[in-house]
Amino acid sequence: MTFSVVARCERTGMFGVAVTSSSPAVAARCAYARARVGAVASQNVTDPTLGIRGLDLLGNGASAEQAVTILRETGSHIEYRQVLAVDKMGGSAVYSGSNVLGLHAHATDKNVASGGNLLASERIPVEIVNAFNGAGGGLGERILAAMQAGVQAGGEAGTIHSAGIKLVRDVAWPVADLRVDWTENCPIAELAGLWEIYSPQLEDYVTRALDPAAAPSYGVPGDE
Repeated sequence: MTFSVVARCERTGMFGVAVTSSSPAVAARCAYARARVGAVASQNVTDPTLGIRGLDLLGNGASAEQAVTILRETGSHIEYRQVLAVDKMGGSAVYSGSNVLGLHAHATDKNVASGGNLLASERIPVEIVNAFNGAGGGLGERILAAMQAGVQAGGEAGTIHSAGIKLVRDVAWPVADLRVDWTENCPIAELAGLWEIYSPQLEDYVTRALDPAAAPSYGVPGDE
């Protein structure tokens, strides 16, 4: 019911994760990222604790491959799970259990991994990774280009209804955490529209948190 991408920007050290599904509010359960640590996606009969534990393992020095191996060996009902991870060195890894739903596949490269289940084609994760590697712009633009390539390659076997993207950088909170929790339209297209609105203001929101006196005008009534 889901496909996703986890990625690292080699230039900035940012991490990001994006996910889409036929289920509602998929990013609330499946997307995990931590500044200076890594990104994890936990999907297919989702166990959110795998995302949290995966980040903890990465934070304690495990590589993406080591973290995914530990989760595979210790996770509850792990045969139903699919887990993706990318670490601070750009290592990536994916695990897909024997009971993952439908046609499932994954692909990895330095700084990026993609996986999905109930897919229309086993080529979709490869297309996502290739699109990420070939896209220009910042990490957000590259991740969205990758997810759009997944949709264009056929996406899920069914209709996707929700999506989300999370980006972390050099502060303790996500610098972007955008979600389309339910739509009858393409959630990736709607997510890209949200990104177009949000991304020009991203730096302003960081500045407002760190140094409000240096922040630009809020542009609301009564603001001078």
